Order: sequence, then C-alpha cells, then structure tokens
Amino acid sequence: PASGWEKGQVENQVGNVREWLFTPLARFASFADLNNWLATRCKELAQRSHPVQKQRTIASCFADEQSLLRPITAHFDGYVEQMMRVSSTCLIRVDRNRYSVPASAAGQAVSVRTTADQVRVVAHGEVIAAHSRVFGRDQLVCDPWHYLPILERKPGALRDGAPFVTWDLPRPIQVVRDRILKHPKGDRAFVELLMLAGEAGLDALTVSCELALESGVVSAPVVMNELRRLIAPHLPKVAISVPDGIALTTEPVANCQRYDYLLGASNVH
Repeated sequence: PASGWEKGQVENQVGNVREWLFTPLARFASFADLNNWLATRCKELAQRSHPVQKQRTIASCFADEQSLLRPITAHFDGYVEQMMRVSSTCLIRVDRNRYSVPASAAGQAVSVRTTADQVRVVAHGEVIAAHSRVFGRDQLVCDPWHYLPILERKPGALRDGAPFVTWDLPRPIQVVRDRILKHPKGDRAFVELLMLAGEAGLDALTVSCELALESGVVSAPVVMNELRRLIAPHLPKVAISVPDGIALTTEPVANCQRYDYLLGASNVH
C-alpha cells in the first residue's frame, strides 16, 4: 500500500481471494496437486474485470504495474529448523517419523529443516540428506545409499537389512543382483559394485548391467569392467611423429604360410 490507511484494504483483498479459492474447502492428494490447482484458479480469477477499470481484466492491469514493482531477488525458503543428533542407526525423527542420514554423520549434531513437503538435513553448511516429507506416524523413510559404508563392513545386510529389502532398483540391476547373490561371496561382490556406482552414478551402473546381460556373461568382474570402461576418460587420439631414421621403407605383409616352414624336417629338434 502507498499509505498506511490502505493496509486494511489490502488485507481485506487477501481475505476475499482466500474465500474465493477455499470455499468450499477442497482436498488434494499432495501439495503438488494443490499448487497446480491454485495456479489454474489464480489465472481464472485474473481474467475477471478490474474493480476500478471495468473495461480491463485484472491480469492486464497487473501487467502494466509489474514493471514498477520491486523484483524478488531471492527465493523465499520457508522452513522450521530444529537441531538434532543423528542416531547410531543413521536416523533423525521428525513428527514421529524417521528419516535416514548418511552414515558418516552418525552421532553428529545436524540442522533439520522441515518445509511443507520436504525434510532437509544440513551439516557444516551443506545439505547432506533430503527426503519427501511423509505424514502420519511411525513411518521409516530410507535412502539406501546413505548406508553404503555400513554395507562395506557388513555385506550380509544387503539381503535382510531394512533399507535394502524394499530398495527399488532399475530392473537390469535387480536381475544382475539376484544372479550375483547366488555366487559364493556374492554379497561382497555386489557391494563392491555399489561402492563404485556411488561415484559413477546409478545410470552408469544400469547401463553396465544391461551390457553384461546382453553379453550373456553375468558376474561382478564383468559388470565392474563395463562400468570402469564407461566412466574412464576418453583420451583424444594423438598423432605420433616417427623420425625418418626408424621409419619403415617396406611395410610388412601378413603371411601366415611362412610358419609352415617351421614344420619342415630340417627344423624339427
């Protein structure tokens, strides 16, 4: 408002918009659905006639004023912050639900920032974990990648550990995992693949598993070889200059029949 006395008028307009949008009260499955619906309804309301300039829509009047408004310089990040200590099982608790944190942060104090639809965990100024917020009670939200260091020490947890039992991996990785786990020490072999994939990325591991399945030979060394070839830097071809003194004057010709000479009696010892 340009003047203090206009403050009540603006607040009244906010109340009107709230009534137009939320009467009757609507229900949605997610905040994303709610926001999409709000965006559509706001565009519809913007096509109404302006209360003063009756011949124009609210949207066209706002387009004229928009250039005069102060620009938004930064996104408003609204969240509730709490300081928590990560449990020995690499979990933090928010509203009676548990969320995983990387194993490297176990026992540390972290900042937990809760928004309407997300839970972020910050340590030393960096986001180390982010989960979609769940509602209700006693739910467990795990990112299996947070527990890779534990798998390295206890590979047997891959079969029955809570974060890994319901791990929704791409289909090629699931097929390769099931085959590798049937081999002796398959747990440790697959964990080594996961450790390498933690650096290369899940997409690279998926492609490596697809290539191994296409070849018909499925084993941890084969998949690891494919993965290393994918992530290896591609070196450009370098032209090598050969000194004239060692350059060949006569190119060799492939002739395997020359080896038949060795079969002669004079060459048998």
